[in-house]
Amino acid sequence: MHKSGFVNIIGNPNVGKSTLMNALVGERMSIITNKAQTTRHRIVGIVNTEEYQIVFSDTPGILRPSYKLQESMMRSVTGAVSDADVILYVTDVVEQAAARDDGPMERSAEVLAKIARSKIPTIVLINKIDLATPESLEVMVERWKGLLPEAVVLPISAKNEFGTARLMEMIVERLPEGEPYYDKDALTDRPMRFFASEIIREKILLNYSKEVPYSVEVAIEAYRETPEMDRISATIYVARASQKGIIIGRGGAMLKKVGTEARKDLEKFLQKKVFLELFVKVDEGWRDDSRQLRRFGYEDFE
Repeated sequence: MHKSGFVNIIGNPNVGKSTLMNALVGERMSIITNKAQTTRHRIVGIVNTEEYQIVFSDTPGILRPSYKLQESMMRSVTGAVSDADVILYVTDVVEQAAARDDGPMERSAEVLAKIARSKIPTIVLINKIDLATPESLEVMVERWKGLLPEAVVLPISAKNEFGTARLMEMIVERLPEGEPYYDKDALTDRPMRFFASEIIREKILLNYSKEVPYSVEVAIEAYRETPEMDRISATIYVARASQKGIIIGRGGAMLKKVGTEARKDLEKFLQKKVFLELFVKVDEGWRDDSRQLRRFGYEDFE
């Protein structure tokens, strides 16, 4: 009998959710940086065999919202608890949630409580085990067994793909029987425009510091495909006029650097030549603007 289901990846920022997603799917679906809030949307990656279809969702890190953009991000997280067939809750060996004697961090306590109430099959993944001693890892495993008694706890290293083969076996064991939700050759439900904007945003996260990367959104204004080359035009929106100059840099040097790095990654991703042009515009308060957030692909707001 064929199995099919939704496997949602949940956890605090910087625990390796996106690295795990990419390792399980076998493709670069999620952008990865060492900055919190790198992932803003639920990103779907699909794994197909003759026997099963797994629809993975990478979700934003758990946080306490300060503006409407973050409210949308947290809706993605809470929604991922409700609509999963299997939940992967990712922590790591350096996270306070695993290191403190008084349980998980306050910001994730509500999500953990919701997972416990859901009765959805859950696997707690203690990531980055290469950074832990066997003794400390044993303590963490026991602590998480106490926090989520119904869950299975599995130590892994997503970066080194240690434990990921066993994890895939455990996921398949817990999948419900059913027909595939997507075509068997599908890798994601996102269009190429989405991945183009994410790759550009990743380069901004990597090349700028402080508040600037968190004040930026990327909109693909035009995307024209030809057999030889894809032509992409994108606008980088910033929240303040002073940030526009920072993004552009002296003589346009920083914007050129971001564009070159993004173009190279896009060519690798698309396996063809890419012509990429970037523009920068100021849109003060876009992170609290429901209309703009909808335009950027975030959830609707009341």
